[in-house]
Amino acid sequence: MNPYLKFVENIQANVESAKGLVAEGKTAPVESDKKVLLFSPHPDDECITGLLPLRLMREAGMQIINVPVTFGSNVERQPGRAAELQDACDYLGWGIQQRNGFQNLEKQDLVEILKAVQPKALFFPHSKDWNSRHIATHFLVMEALAEMPSDFSCTVIEAEFWGAMDDPNLMVEADAQTLADLVAATSLHVEEVARNPYHLLLPAWMQDNVRRGGELVGGQGGAVPDFAFATLYRLSKWQDGELFRTLETGRMLAMDDNLTEII
Repeated sequence: MNPYLKFVENIQANVESAKGLVAEGKTAPVESDKKVLLFSPHPDDECITGLLPLRLMREAGMQIINVPVTFGSNVERQPGRAAELQDACDYLGWGIQQRNGFQNLEKQDLVEILKAVQPKALFFPHSKDWNSRHIATHFLVMEALAEMPSDFSCTVIEAEFWGAMDDPNLMVEADAQTLADLVAATSLHVEEVARNPYHLLLPAWMQDNVRRGGELVGGQGGAVPDFAFATLYRLSKWQDGELFRTLETGRMLAMDDNLTEII
């Protein structure tokens, strides 16, 4: 008898049973002069890679503002995706940058948003995140940063989903409650998860991030921290018109660590 059979069967059964779950509710948004922008290629990316933003809101009192760079390529679905995005951000307590219509944002749009918001930090995909819109969003944000005044500075955090980074330098732990909140928020992108219930695979993805991040962030052959779930990021600083690495060695942030040290 294989002693791991029941372990695997329980995972499979839990995923199947969760397909019928329905999330609902809203969280009062945090208002703060410490603002964080999430440049999301599509509605749902804000939830998938949103662990660190969620912790920054809850633990450091930062105001999270999602910027939907696109509403997807299916024109007929765009109003529905916008409504789902509102539900997901309401659930997490995040704001959404106001838009006129569903057109894709251009470089100058991002420049105007950066100037108006003056964020302490911003999130966007890394340059090799496989999906063409994710890659385009990366370069769009970088081009917008290059247009900013020379005295503009902020923390820059690159995220991954479709394509793994070769050199992340930050691994952020999630506990069960925080991860469950991200799964629930992702599930509110109802039509998207109906065709592919990827929200139910976020725990497995975050478990694999711990496996990878133990050595990619901690160093080859290093000890893997006792995290159940984590997301990997690459942390830098935009200052004097350039991007600088701010960590000499990789950092692993546990649930009880002070996040303000990195922002």
